[in-house]
Amino acid sequence: MSAKRKKIIFVCVGNSCRSQMAEGFARYYAQQMGLDVEIHSAGTQPAGYVHGDALEVMREKGIDISQQSSKSVASFDLGEFDYVIAMGCLDYDICPANFHGVSEDWGIPDPIGRGLEFYRRVRDMIEERVLELFSKIKRNPE
Repeated sequence: MSAKRKKIIFVCVGNSCRSQMAEGFARYYAQQMGLDVEIHSAGTQPAGYVHGDALEVMREKGIDISQQSSKSVASFDLGEFDYVIAMGCLDYDICPANFHGVSEDWGIPDPIGRGLEFYRRVRDMIEERVLELFSKIKRNPE
């Protein structure tokens, strides 16, 4: 019997930087690792675009996130997700009362307005956390 497909959503405020980079890394590494996961990102107050600096620093890693779009967390039923990952910007619990998955806040700082070098540090933090998450999923697929 195979494990059920895991559903993951990365959440931040604008869904223009951190959660977009997390979605990009997750899609890339899921394919590289052969993981059966469904990946989304969303914002509590979506900006409506993916920030140019996020596009640039992800391109440096060979990952194109230019086709991703900024979406509202309200357009998703979070109760359907196995993992709801906040980037570090939520001071309240966004998961519904009946949520039975894993909810984490990664504490990733917001890079907007802080320059490309800071974006690179944030990008690398996100990449490390996505790889840790996928390592856990591979070890415990159920």
